[in-house]
Amino acid sequence: MATLPQCKLDGTAQSIELLKALIQKDQDNSQKLAQEVKHHEDNLNYLNAHANAIDESIHRLQGELKECYFSSIDNGNSSVSSVYTEKQMNDQVIQLDKTAAGIICEVKDRHGSMLSTLKCTKDVLGIVASLGKVYDQNLSRILSEYLGLETMLAIVCKTIDGVEALENYEKDGTVDVKAGLHGIAPTIGRILNGRFIVYCLQNLRPFSGEILPDDPQKKLALMNPKLPNGKYPPGFLGFAVNMIHMDQQHLSCVTVDGRGLRETLFFSLFSRLQVYNTRSDMMGALPFISDGAISLDGGILKGSGLFCLGDR
Repeated sequence: MATLPQCKLDGTAQSIELLKALIQKDQDNSQKLAQEVKHHEDNLNYLNAHANAIDESIHRLQGELKECYFSSIDNGNSSVSSVYTEKQMNDQVIQLDKTAAGIICEVKDRHGSMLSTLKCTKDVLGIVASLGKVYDQNLSRILSEYLGLETMLAIVCKTIDGVEALENYEKDGTVDVKAGLHGIAPTIGRILNGRFIVYCLQNLRPFSGEILPDDPQKKLALMNPKLPNGKYPPGFLGFAVNMIHMDQQHLSCVTVDGRGLRETLFFSLFSRLQVYNTRSDMMGALPFISDGAISLDGGILKGSGLFCLGDR
């Protein structure tokens, strides 16, 4: 059997070792390059997250500045301005004859603190229209139209006991007109006819997410809609539920578990309703709208497919 010369075997072994060394070097370089790429990707992800956080902060601050602007105008006119507006609304509701909201507002107007002492009204916080403010008058009109008159005039109670105290029934199931809100009506020269809506905070499913940290109005930490490039849809102004301004006593501890009206009542009413500058902006953002949207020029989209057309 023929054998290769020793020098040729040595040369082949050296070539193999050299090839292994080159392969190992390439593998080391590839691993090093992969680590560098991952390092840059991590940095890019961090910077993108940081940029998104800054965008969120800017967007939130813009909303707060707008609120402060309208608030300063309101306070600048006089401290009586907001009180007059609230009283004006109260007077308009009182004019609605034979309504539960009218009776509640008139008892409050005539007797003030009596609402909190009467058995059938001591659990009543008020009507929906009186429990929040929107400093932008145009936005206020659109939100009122979105909710509708029946909802705006709905009574808000803390507990189911408060709801049951508003109305009693005879054995045959008919309404006892001498008890509850029906019984109060004649004492102020009114009668109550027809149905009326009552929201029970105890039975509403509250917002389950987080509250924005250090926010004096305890706004909800909702995820803003984002385009593929990470930007907000053009004209997006925010979520309606976070645009409601509330008095301090309604921000927390309204329910037995310490929740406020924003987490309960207003989240139930608006959910993740988005607000846009124009109808065109709203229509352009349809793929990013899940719970409806409104625009300041009168556009209304309820849910994901119900459009309200025509003039206001």
